[in-house]
Amino acid sequence: MSPTTCLALALLLAMPAAAAQQAAEITREPATPQADGAAHTLRTIPEACARIEGVFTGQAQPPYRFSVKQTSPQCQPRARLVNADEVSPDAAQGWLYHDEIRIPSAACKGLVAVARIWRKPGTDTLELDAQGRARIYLDEARANAEAGRVREPAMYAAQLRVEGNGCR
Repeated sequence: MSPTTCLALALLLAMPAAAAQQAAEITREPATPQADGAAHTLRTIPEACARIEGVFTGQAQPPYRFSVKQTSPQCQPRARLVNADEVSPDAAQGWLYHDEIRIPSAACKGLVAVARIWRKPGTDTLELDAQGRARIYLDEARANAEAGRVREPAMYAAQLRVEGNGCR
């Protein structure tokens, strides 16, 4: 192969890696290091009535535990939160890389919990009326549903990982 062909092939192979490293919509510094056993919130997603909670376990396996909690029993979700490993968020499918949260361990300097969040805007945005309120009228909604014009809610996808080496 010629040097030009090799260079072109290398650039083509590097493109997906560069696309996967797109910048998040929200940029933030790493959070305050958290102690083992102290539960903390990584991110709250009010639209999905959910918060992602985590805790460093102080054990070799698993070094960190993630869980998703409902924010309030009365909360009515306007978006869905899904597992990013199951939906494989991709910009070509309308997903936007939204946020990355990094939580270091206070007990183990090389251990970091990472939550990556993608969002996919839905088609359920309602126009505001003259009073600034979004209103849904039953007859209109029923007619739209019968005609197959169903509004898609916004979606959030969370990928939860632990990076670095454990201390034990």
